[in-house]
Amino acid sequence: MAIIFDQTPIINIITTTTPRCDILSVVLPIKGKLSILYYTHRHHPLAMSSSFAIHFFLISISLFSVCSLSASHAPNTKPRPFLLPIKKDPATNLFYTSVGVGTPRHNFDLTIDLAGENLWYDCNTHYNSSSYRPVPCGSKQCPDVGCVGCNGPFKPGCTNNTCPANTINPLAKFIFGGGLAEDFIYLVQQKVSGLLSSCIDTDGFPSFTNDESPLNGLPKNSRGIIGLSRSNLTLPIQLASAYKLPSKFSLCLPSLNHQGFTNLLVGAGEYPLGISKFLQTTPLIVNPISTGPVSVEGVASKEYFIDVKAVKIDGHVVNLKPSLLSIDNKGNGGTKISTMSPFTELQTTVYKPFIRDFLKKASDRRLKKVAAVAPFEACFDSTSIGNSATGLVVPTIDLVLQGGVQWSIHGANSMVMAKKNVACLAFVDGGTEPRMSFVKASIVIGGYQLQDNYVVFDLASSKLSFSSSLLLHNATCSHS
Repeated sequence: MAIIFDQTPIINIITTTTPRCDILSVVLPIKGKLSILYYTHRHHPLAMSSSFAIHFFLISISLFSVCSLSASHAPNTKPRPFLLPIKKDPATNLFYTSVGVGTPRHNFDLTIDLAGENLWYDCNTHYNSSSYRPVPCGSKQCPDVGCVGCNGPFKPGCTNNTCPANTINPLAKFIFGGGLAEDFIYLVQQKVSGLLSSCIDTDGFPSFTNDESPLNGLPKNSRGIIGLSRSNLTLPIQLASAYKLPSKFSLCLPSLNHQGFTNLLVGAGEYPLGISKFLQTTPLIVNPISTGPVSVEGVASKEYFIDVKAVKIDGHVVNLKPSLLSIDNKGNGGTKISTMSPFTELQTTVYKPFIRDFLKKASDRRLKKVAAVAPFEACFDSTSIGNSATGLVVPTIDLVLQGGVQWSIHGANSMVMAKKNVACLAFVDGGTEPRMSFVKASIVIGGYQLQDNYVVFDLASSKLSFSSSLLLHNATCSHS
């Protein structure tokens, strides 16, 4: 069966039931009303049939332990690195990678989500796997939660007495419930057992329009999401648990619209040759309030936040209220990093002074302003702008971080060609209302600003290391 929730506002879990009970109750306020929805087993009337509710650089992943992988899954031999090539989709400006799942092997392109809490894929009517093993509710891998079930026909994504796992796409209109299962995962040619994932049969919703699909907004060829958050169900954390690796992963996203040498690499304790001298470090901070679509009282956010103290444009400090840059007691504010936001989003009260100051500095440089091209406001005649190794020569944006270090954003990451001879500032007004969350960050650093930047998430020491643009060093995350 599937549990479907409208995207605004989001679910707040109030209670959980005993390990083998039939219902997990949640509260969903919709447009001022309060509605009760349930995870149910196969005999409950809410149950539905068929579906459960860079150039030379690498993305290296090695993280915490997770109860879902037992010691029996750990290999006896020294593990080889796990590699997954990363590509950029030009239509959505999102990033994806490919994994194989099940028996026989089915290959899926999965969108990369730094906030994603698990790996999920589309197990539609054309999919089956003889090695698919649903995780029973109340088992060691699934303590103290409710169950999900299905009317059948029984197949991957449609089983009974199964541990629940949400299949969340932050770009979709709804949240879909699914079941947790164990199956073989292929990372390029390496076959890994004992990993947990979730899937949903998208054919189980024939009446849904395209924007109601679980895959809405993802690259056309993408059939799910690979999550990289702090959640214990993410692929990197599960792999780290099985192979006893350091709690660290890194990203280097390609800027070109074809395969880059940005790979997922498990087991690399060192940085790529020569990269360490370019890195600066700032603390990763934890938002104590849940920021995802499913909010659980007392559970901290699993997303990655950094402490931006100030924003500079060509050395000038933008006049922002300090309270906007910090996280308040309700979880609002602060700065997070997202691969599901194509461009950096600024909450309106941050965006307005930021765009005003950028336009002033652009005018000082004699850049010729032209009509806006949605969703961008500050657009210029690109023929009036010079070029450099780091892209168009425009005002430099610096994020001043805790400890005094600065993340510098140059033209290649700040300007996007919106149409012929028109370059626009690749920062957008994120509005004032949260989306797929109860809370809203003041700054969301998007994928475009991460391109050709080497970024290391060290969870063990709770630090973020970053290079700023590798173009400064005649390097890139893209394969030419």
